[in-house]
Amino acid sequence: MIGRRITYRTADGVRIPGTWRHAFIRNGSYFLTDLFIYADGLIDCWGLVTLEEFEEKLRTGWVATTLPDGAEASAHNLARWKFTDAQSWLTPELVLAEVRDTIDQLNHRPDSTGRCLAAVDVFLTDRTEENRAAARTAFLAIPTSQRRYALGDMDSKDWPLRVLVAGPGGRTYLPVDPPVSQESYNRAIEYFEERARWNTEHDSRVAADEPATPYAPAVQLHHSYPNKPVTDPGHRGLRNDYPAPITIEDVVYPSVAHAYWALSVTQPEVRGAIATAGTAAAAGELAAKTARREGWDHIRLAVMTSLLRAKYDQHPELAGILLATGNSTLVYDDLNSAFWGENGGRGRNWTGRLLELVRSDIHMAQSVVPGL
Repeated sequence: MIGRRITYRTADGVRIPGTWRHAFIRNGSYFLTDLFIYADGLIDCWGLVTLEEFEEKLRTGWVATTLPDGAEASAHNLARWKFTDAQSWLTPELVLAEVRDTIDQLNHRPDSTGRCLAAVDVFLTDRTEENRAAARTAFLAIPTSQRRYALGDMDSKDWPLRVLVAGPGGRTYLPVDPPVSQESYNRAIEYFEERARWNTEHDSRVAADEPATPYAPAVQLHHSYPNKPVTDPGHRGLRNDYPAPITIEDVVYPSVAHAYWALSVTQPEVRGAIATAGTAAAAGELAAKTARREGWDHIRLAVMTSLLRAKYDQHPELAGILLATGNSTLVYDDLNSAFWGENGGRGRNWTGRLLELVRSDIHMAQSVVPGL
């Protein structure tokens, strides 16, 4: 299970999602380390290897699943010890199966559990022995470490699934389970029918105050370096350096960026020079040579919010472009600031987030909400 263990590596500029799990590497002695698994099927076990090469690493014991008594082990900069009566529930085959499942999960494909549940659905729709056998085969393909949690039900521990695929009179894969009685089988069928009803109701519900479509396609607001307004700017018009003059306290600034940098300093002569700079980039360069006003870090978000509201209040045609982005996440490219923008998947993207806030403000102004 991946859970919250999410990481990535960058290959040729592409971000490859991944996760990690603990493992022992045997290189002379044993080293407790992290095994990194990536969506493209590469595994980092002290070097990136393919899935086939990883299988060989398991076979040769480089990735260790047996821990012999007296063997030395260590965790980097943490501890060193020797194994005494060590127990491991892993085998090379089990680790390989779990890693294959993890790669499927990273790619949002059905893993062995998903394939089993799909086979069970086929059986429940058409209850032939052939379909039951297919479901049983799919169930036994789930790594044994995961078989008790396929239903996601800690109470049942997959008892209904074991019974269903075994069938009346059959035996489950657990030697301690008695032969499946007709009564047990009927209870398993009832469990799955109730589960199907619950899943149907759950899938039809929208979580409290969540949109029906949770992830609208993101809109990337790329660098454009505009020099003058154009008739149809498209998303370029949403950039802070787009030449859309705004008036703030009787001062006209050529763009939001000009206004932001001018308001970040206190010296009147520098502020005037920034306000009349030929480009937004030039305005930023002038501001960079001057100290920020006291407490600027604490007020800059509020200042930028006010400037963005002014821009879209004073330029309805640009407000229309902003509204046309719908419910999309707005990702604002910014090579110069990991605070205001994003660059290669890194950055806080505050400009994009504030644009989404202003977009909501505009919708609010166009709506009638009693009491507001």
